[in-house]
Amino acid sequence: MVSLTLTVVPVFAIQLVLGKPRLLLVIAFYLALYGLKFQRFVRMFSASHLEAHRRQGFFSDKYDKFFGRYLEFFLGYFYGNIPELGRTAHVCLHHRENAGFDDTRNTMGYDRTSRIDFLWYMADNVWTVLGVAPYAYFRAKGDEKNRRRMLRGMVGYYAYFGAVFIYDWRIGILFVLVPILCMNFINAITAWVQHAFCDPERPEDYFANTVTVVDEVNFMNEGFHLCHHHRSSLHWTEMPAHFERISDRMKVAGSLVFRDLDFFGLFLELTVLRRMDVLAEKLVPWEPMEHEERLALLVKRTQPQDAVI
Repeated sequence: MVSLTLTVVPVFAIQLVLGKPRLLLVIAFYLALYGLKFQRFVRMFSASHLEAHRRQGFFSDKYDKFFGRYLEFFLGYFYGNIPELGRTAHVCLHHRENAGFDDTRNTMGYDRTSRIDFLWYMADNVWTVLGVAPYAYFRAKGDEKNRRRMLRGMVGYYAYFGAVFIYDWRIGILFVLVPILCMNFINAITAWVQHAFCDPERPEDYFANTVTVVDEVNFMNEGFHLCHHHRSSLHWTEMPAHFERISDRMKVAGSLVFRDLDFFGLFLELTVLRRMDVLAEKLVPWEPMEHEERLALLVKRTQPQDAVI
């Protein structure tokens, strides 16, 4: 948070003062946001994810009134992340629906091995990133508290978006529009793979459709995604131990676990390169399976599923 505040914010402020976009400032802005190897975004993503699940963010009562949810409600603007997508849409919608058919981020109706299907999904995901789909969800459910929260978040971000474009449309494109398009792309990838392998016989069983990936670099244990869905309040350091505690239930549900892979690598192998052989090798089965059996399982679990009416 500190490094982002001391880099992204001054660069953006200087650009507003200078008016005409400067190439060096644009480069500095995106390096500050994402880092040379994307590491700054990964840290920001994990930190904002943790903040969303905390009742009052990272600050105690003494400072909460001033700083509030600093990542989501301030720094998130620079990433194209609309306020309340974390605390409200993620926690109160995604974790309630667990990627089921009513989840605005559900991918079950798509072939997760298809590049074209991913592009269609990413286009549809714009409505979630803009807050429109979560707002409609809460309105349909009669959840007034969260509907109002989403509305305030959307109004705040749209006002920021419009103000920057009115000030200078070129700055608006480079510093506001591009980040929200990047956010949509990144969010679409994570949602696409984190719940990619649903069981056609039990499509809404989140134990079956939620993926676990184990890699050498598993920042804040984000790869233990099923553990997070099972106990979203669990501290990230406790995820490996919780994985062991629920392993028997995972085995019964047919949860998929991959080794030596992160979520972006899973997206590359599953959808971009479509190398099922590689994924079959990295799959950690609960019982001995031949290579062909692993391939058949992966194919079965990535086919489009119709909603159960």
